[in-house]
Amino acid sequence: MAKEFITPAYTDSDEIRSIRNSLKMTQKEFAAFIGVSKPTVERWESGDDHITGPIVLLTEILKRNPEIGEDYVIPPCEYPIRLKYFHRNTLCTVIDVDEARRRVKIRNYTDDLIFRAFGRNEKPDFSDYEDFLESRCFPRSRDKMKLMLKQFDIPFYDPFLIIEKTEGRLEGDDFHIVIER
Repeated sequence: MAKEFITPAYTDSDEIRSIRNSLKMTQKEFAAFIGVSKPTVERWESGDDHITGPIVLLTEILKRNPEIGEDYVIPPCEYPIRLKYFHRNTLCTVIDVDEARRRVKIRNYTDDLIFRAFGRNEKPDFSDYEDFLESRCFPRSRDKMKLMLKQFDIPFYDPFLIIEKTEGRLEGDDFHIVIER
């Protein structure tokens, strides 16, 4: 016997607007949250038609679990530098860094330790951060390191500068880092 699901056949403009308002999001924020354009959300909210497609299941999930919305909000940056650590296109860890005061604050977006920037360590210190950066670069002892640095236009071995140029990409894995200042 085939499985049956409780997913409604459609949703409507009032329900979309109600869910967006319960999440305390603007149309632009809601569009970014669910991966559509702002004009799509505007059309949904102003139309009288039945709305079908994946949004129907998503609205049902959000109606039953509105707290899910907060789980997907990235908090404002607390320090001058922010690194976003990704596996493929999935954000795994956000790392805020104050280099002058040698402070680090992280937020993990996965429970899988293998995909977290610092594994089990929920409160890395600045030394852990420096080790992490170096782990995402070619080793200091690499043969012809000076040639590689010259190729990247970097005057000396600095893991942060190397990651800015390479996004911390290593051959054979699917991780990368985006740096925001």
